[in-house]
Amino acid sequence: MTEIVVTGIGAISPVGLDAATTFSALLEGRSGAGPLPFEVHERMPCRVAASAAMFDPAVILGPRAAKRNSRFALLCIAAARQAVAQAELGASGYPGDRIATIIGVGMGGVDHFHAAGCALERKGPQAVSPYALPSLIPNMAAGMISIEAGARGPSFCTASACTSSTHAIGEALMMLRSGRADVAICGGGEATIHPLALAGFAAMHALSCRTGDPSAASRPFDRDRDGFVMGEGAAVLVLERRAAAEKRGIPILGVVAGYAANSDAHHPVSPLSDGRSAAECIKLALADARIDSERVGYINAHGTSTPQNDVAETNAIKLAFGDRARRIPVSSTKSMTGHLLGGAGALEAVITLLAVKEGRIPPTINLDNADPQCDLDYVPHHAREAKLDVAVSNTFAFGGHNGVLVFTSAG
Repeated sequence: MTEIVVTGIGAISPVGLDAATTFSALLEGRSGAGPLPFEVHERMPCRVAASAAMFDPAVILGPRAAKRNSRFALLCIAAARQAVAQAELGASGYPGDRIATIIGVGMGGVDHFHAAGCALERKGPQAVSPYALPSLIPNMAAGMISIEAGARGPSFCTASACTSSTHAIGEALMMLRSGRADVAICGGGEATIHPLALAGFAAMHALSCRTGDPSAASRPFDRDRDGFVMGEGAAVLVLERRAAAEKRGIPILGVVAGYAANSDAHHPVSPLSDGRSAAECIKLALADARIDSERVGYINAHGTSTPQNDVAETNAIKLAFGDRARRIPVSSTKSMTGHLLGGAGALEAVITLLAVKEGRIPPTINLDNADPQCDLDYVPHHAREAKLDVAVSNTFAFGGHNGVLVFTSAG
């Protein structure tokens, strides 16, 4: 089977402006959560979010681009620039029509959508910006990245809620294996720290409404968890075939060894409590990678900090790995980054890749009181050194969408 490797990564997250600083912050157990960066209605129950506060698109991308694009696209463009630069894609010699761009986004330009709606209602249709529609559609991140990179191959957006960017990476993997492209720029992002999105998730009782220290609000697998913390950011990877990467002498960061996707076919927003479909997805991803489950040394959990997800995922891991499940380190980096929704899978893919590369497992912070139904090794509070050869990244979403990626060391 053709081996697909990673030669470039980029990330903008609540704890760092690139992949290296993000990973370092996570190893330190540093949370990116804080008070909401704007005033909200007095009856808004949620008061905390994990924003990429250090990201200033006008500084990084210029004031014109910052004005014309939604924040989700700006985050994705910035992360893609980092990945493309690290992979030295501009000097790679790949023809533009052999470069694919697949970027996963769950919701798109909530900020521009809301602003356009308000302008329409207050002042009429003439007040709606001509940039309103192009900036709010989810595929615009992929479109803008392909324009910047001169990537004329397949370019599209995967939109499957919280599994969007995992699906983007997985579909890029399949595209390279099948020969439909030679290199892929893939990943995703989201920017939904906005009153409209917060109100919607709060109405579903999905968000943490804890008061006090914002950094303690996201507490996956803890007995006292009460919902997720909204996060924002983006992550992008450059994938290519190992033989081509070695020929051009570019460093290989790791291998995307396997991918699988399936569906619960159960409920719009609730996972199967026994985790059977998620477990099957894990097994399928390992089968796709042709890797025995005994080799898995780390699982980056979806771990949202919601009461239902964390129990269901724990059950899924037990079903997938049997008696060995309790001996595999599992951690949720959402305890520090919050939940990036459509961008979560891509950011956690980068984190999982770096865990294998660096031999260090990020912790699950705020795990102070174990939930009896969540009884695995969640690497509480402190990072852990481990020699890793294989790691798994789980992503599960509203709509019952499941996606799992398997990463191995560069070798």
